[in-house]
Amino acid sequence: MKSKQNISIKKPSWLRRPLPTGPEYEQVRSLIKKSRLHTVCQEAQCPNQFECFSKHTAAFLIMGPGCSRNCRFCSVPTGPSGPPDPEEPRRVAEAAAALNLKYVVVTSVTRDDLPDGGAGFFAKTITAILSRMPDALVEVLIPDFKGDPDALKTVINARPDVLNHNIETAARLYHRVRPEAEYQRSLDLLKQAHDFDPSIPLKSGLMLGLGETSAEIRRTIQDLYNSRCRILTIGQYLQPSRQHLTVERFVPPKEFDGWSRISLETGFQEVASGPFVRSSYHAHDLYKNIQSQNRSNHEI
Repeated sequence: MKSKQNISIKKPSWLRRPLPTGPEYEQVRSLIKKSRLHTVCQEAQCPNQFECFSKHTAAFLIMGPGCSRNCRFCSVPTGPSGPPDPEEPRRVAEAAAALNLKYVVVTSVTRDDLPDGGAGFFAKTITAILSRMPDALVEVLIPDFKGDPDALKTVINARPDVLNHNIETAARLYHRVRPEAEYQRSLDLLKQAHDFDPSIPLKSGLMLGLGETSAEIRRTIQDLYNSRCRILTIGQYLQPSRQHLTVERFVPPKEFDGWSRISLETGFQEVASGPFVRSSYHAHDLYKNIQSQNRSNHEI
């Protein structure tokens, strides 16, 4: 049954908050524009971009802004235009250095039009960042590369500190939410990443409010854990425009707290769960916490 909600329906109180202001936000926005770069914060209309920019944090979107897929939840434009800019990795590294970032998040549009899905470009960007900033930490949020293990290995061999691939939603909803993706393919990618290099922490993200049931959420959490994922983000889906899928339900904050507890009981080491949580939200904190846990476990 189609939802009667639309983008004009008033959001609940827990989804309304004042936007941070200040020179830091404008400085980051201006630098990104001047560098001819894209961020997923802006392209995907992330509700946290004002907060993150104000803290000199940004998730760089490479090979964009046009995506070769047309996911029904995402506001990133469809239709890549030509090959990636070979100078983009350098510009990302320069922007990260200018922002004095200690933790750099790099994601991309999906580029099914490229032979390796853009894996080589991820590797070049990681290398450029670490060459410019040897002490920086790099998290990559990658597409599924159509299940190509060689493409995944290319990214792994570039040694990111965290490898993230979002499952996004429950298996039953894939045909409607992510018609060009496959639930099992995403799980298999995470398993393969662990097999290639078990030292790299694996991370994934899940959206709520698209019509999934509690049983389906539990199953997705368990499936991700079984795929060796140990960092999980859970957030509220928000409809970017009237052309996108409607919100089936606004999930209360207490319910997000419950899913955090269940995820930790399942075995996840770090979980960020809340209405405003997105893949890169407080990413550095999650990484530091999991590293601290791993050190403690090793000492024991």
